[in-house]
Amino acid sequence: MKQLTFADQVRVQVFAGNGGDGAATFRREKYVPRGGPDGGDGGNGGSVWLRASKDTASLLDLHFAPLVRAAHGERGRGKQQYGRGGEDKIVPVPLGTEVRDAETGEWLGEVIADGDLLKLAQGGQGGKGNMRFVSSTHQAPTEFTEGEPGEIKTLRLTMKTVAEVGLVGYPNAGKSTLLSQLSAARPKVAAYPFTTRYPQVGTLIFDEMHTIRVADVPGLIQDAHLGVGLGHDFLRHIERTKYLLFVLDMGGTDGRDPTADFRSLRKELKLYNPDLAKRPYRVVANKMDEPSAQKNLAAFKRRTKEKPLEMCAELGEGVPELKAELFAHFFPGEKLLVY
Repeated sequence: MKQLTFADQVRVQVFAGNGGDGAATFRREKYVPRGGPDGGDGGNGGSVWLRASKDTASLLDLHFAPLVRAAHGERGRGKQQYGRGGEDKIVPVPLGTEVRDAETGEWLGEVIADGDLLKLAQGGQGGKGNMRFVSSTHQAPTEFTEGEPGEIKTLRLTMKTVAEVGLVGYPNAGKSTLLSQLSAARPKVAAYPFTTRYPQVGTLIFDEMHTIRVADVPGLIQDAHLGVGLGHDFLRHIERTKYLLFVLDMGGTDGRDPTADFRSLRKELKLYNPDLAKRPYRVVANKMDEPSAQKNLAAFKRRTKEKPLEMCAELGEGVPELKAELFAHFFPGEKLLVY
């Protein structure tokens, strides 16, 4: 059995810390036999937080440890000493993690940028000590209050990749090869379908001031919008993208029809999320070194009225032109820094 190495959706239960009880004590020292009340308040319970971390790639740690607990507050003590507050529990998660109630599906929040914080469960308030109940008519109170319980919640965390550009295509279209040409990412590349099993994100660095993130989503298949072939698991990773690159195998490997592939991909995205069909996009005609590529390209242009960018990602042909187009789209009117 293969060991799980990636998780982009988990169900967790979070336990905030309980507040400590207040203390009911009286001052007792030599020569002070009847000192007043000096019971301190209990400490507040710790809360549970999510923190977005660029160094966390998936929700795998939470998959194996789905119970998350913050520390309880300590009870108050005599001599007006407050109990120590419980330490918060901060859980690092990937950028783009959203949180929903596991039972109702209610959306509770998300963490997008590195360092973003989201409180999942509030720690309980510490109880009051008896010194809080002193009054002019009540000089020796014995009352105190117990600490409040911390919140307990069952949540579903879903990771949605954060990237400006999403690579969309059928298996073996060359998306992973293109990502490796655009960035320093090194996804697995092989001459068979479904090589990419999990989303891969690379950073396209134009210069020190201009960078964008590019996401390679595992290859889609027909009816992906219905969840076929883990369609939902893959499609959600392009929801946050601002620009789509449709990578087509113009060589027609394994008898594929580039025109039918393009139309099918557009349809799957629209059925999954109509907003995706409105995103700006560019068609990349990959594998133009194949013998049948030119013939397929001519038919594609005639049938779709699109003007694809011709490319052979494996040889790096067309990659500089694509980089130039992406720079112009994301940084209009700006120029690359020249050293």
